[in-house]
Amino acid sequence: MMVKEDIQLFDIDRIRDEFPTLSREVYGKPLIYLDNGATSQKPQVVIDSIEHYYTFDNSNIHRGVHHMSQEATTQYENARVTIQKYINSPTPEQVLFTTGTTGGINLIAHSFGELLSAGDEIIISTMEHHSNIVPWQMLCERKGCKLNVIPINDHGELIMSEFEKLLNNKTKLVSVTHISNTLGTINPIKHIIDSAHKVGAKVLIDGAQSIQHMSVDVQALDCDFFLFSGHKVFGPTGVGILYGKTAVLNSMPPYQGGGDMIDRVTFEKTTYNVLPHKFEAGTPNISGGIALGVAINYLANQDLNAIQKHEHELGVYATTELNKIEGMRIIGTSKEKTSVISFVVEGLHPFDIGTLLDKQGVAVRTGHHCTQPLMDFFNIPGTVRASFTFYNTKAEVDIFIKALNRSINMLR
Repeated sequence: MMVKEDIQLFDIDRIRDEFPTLSREVYGKPLIYLDNGATSQKPQVVIDSIEHYYTFDNSNIHRGVHHMSQEATTQYENARVTIQKYINSPTPEQVLFTTGTTGGINLIAHSFGELLSAGDEIIISTMEHHSNIVPWQMLCERKGCKLNVIPINDHGELIMSEFEKLLNNKTKLVSVTHISNTLGTINPIKHIIDSAHKVGAKVLIDGAQSIQHMSVDVQALDCDFFLFSGHKVFGPTGVGILYGKTAVLNSMPPYQGGGDMIDRVTFEKTTYNVLPHKFEAGTPNISGGIALGVAINYLANQDLNAIQKHEHELGVYATTELNKIEGMRIIGTSKEKTSVISFVVEGLHPFDIGTLLDKQGVAVRTGHHCTQPLMDFFNIPGTVRASFTFYNTKAEVDIFIKALNRSINMLR
């Protein structure tokens, strides 16, 4: 179970010392890692937990009577409880381990999708990641459902009046991102959830970009599903979380068949296991699940208010400095925004800028960020994206801006 220590005061030097990758060099220069929207770096305690599992506790879980299997099972299920408490799920059984946000959305699209019929409607938004677009398109093709899209304005904000118009008694699911991975826009998900519930629709919240930046209380939100990926919240790749309301999960057929998700198997009929095992077929990513619990426990022991304040200041500072550059256009200027900044520079291709920044030790993202419809809306091929988290500093922003100015001068 999560052993919550005293909340540690925000000490940027202490925090950075806990992330070994931040001390490396790239092309002989100190690494400035500003690609946290793609994946986060890992604290040493997470790295150590993976090594410890494979060194001392490597065993399959749930089925073994021997000591190592029971130890591994306890660690894995304790990680589930840690995550349950962090997101305030009513029970640990409602917390399902998945391969990540993408895996979780596909699970819902398949299993919840089996409950839908031709003519039923699903709502997403213009700013969704491809992982929250393509599975619903596939479902609509399979079941004859209709996909509706919430438009956005030029600031990258949802046009909520248009969302309200899309809602009707045929709406069965609203699936939206909590925070845009490209724009940094923080969406009004509580309003979205409440409005959707009024017409009887379920709501999925893609929390891949939010849980590492803000507190999430699934009961207060009253969402039907909430998903996130381990690797974006300082944990390992290949593991994620799907929270769901018990009644909804129980109504859904299993996504995959195999070991552990069954109650009894005969050649005539199979009956299924209870939650959460019903949706966790086969041997899971055991070390990943344990390490994700460690990552969430690490985050729980930080001062989240101080982290949010620090990240907000980084975003404001970086935005101010970027706006001083000639030809700069920031894509995504929502009033409610996290520390993600996408931009283009007039006459220059994002890829060229990103390549030159890399040679100077600055890691950013370039391209469409798996949001091609969003790029089409802004009529651009892609952006440069700098995404910050709590281990970044203003000094790193200064190095980034200096490197960016140098790159622009070289390209012009």
